[in-house]
Amino acid sequence: MISLIGVLIVVVGLAVGFHPVATVLIAGLASGLAVGIPITELLETIGSTFVANRTMLVFVLTLPAIGMLEKHGLKEYAAELILRIKAATAGRVSLAYLGFRWLASVLGLRLGGHPVFVRPIVAPMAEGTIPEREELEESDPVLMERVKAMTAAAENYGNFFGQNIFVAAAGLILIQGIMESAGYDVSLATMALYSVPAGVAMLILAFIQFNLFDRWLKQRREKGGDES
Repeated sequence: MISLIGVLIVVVGLAVGFHPVATVLIAGLASGLAVGIPITELLETIGSTFVANRTMLVFVLTLPAIGMLEKHGLKEYAAELILRIKAATAGRVSLAYLGFRWLASVLGLRLGGHPVFVRPIVAPMAEGTIPEREELEESDPVLMERVKAMTAAAENYGNFFGQNIFVAAAGLILIQGIMESAGYDVSLATMALYSVPAGVAMLILAFIQFNLFDRWLKQRREKGGDES
């Protein structure tokens, strides 16, 4: 049971608001020491793992660039650009990004997700389809928050249901390893193939959801935001 002390440390640390990275690091060290792993071996394992996965931190380098672009009007330009497309709606913008995000995940491309695309570009474009957005942000802030939430959902849908269709996805490799250890010989291609129906079903359901949202949004705006 003492080997599970790391789980307790993570739960308590996150509950009291301690730094997440520090919490996980301390939990890992505590768990290793609890089962008798020497501290030198633990530090070596942490160091080698960090070096092997350092490319996962590359997205951090994009954050200062995004901040500078936002400071100089990226969000405003995205909103003005989408207003030139008469047929654009919040739901259609989200659906277009969903398709793009899903296809990118299927091809194994990492885009940076919420901080790089959704917050500075996609969400302002979805909001930009509503000409009276500035008035609505004051009179009906919940409505505008739902528009932002829909663009965030598009990112999550596309990433989650697309990544396992890529045969070299880390998730598939992990699943294959677990299956093999349990005595089941499953190929990556087979698992990726079985992920396709879920991805297609997601696209269909998202199309329905986003179109229903557009209808609800139109009715709410016409009624002056009296409905919840």
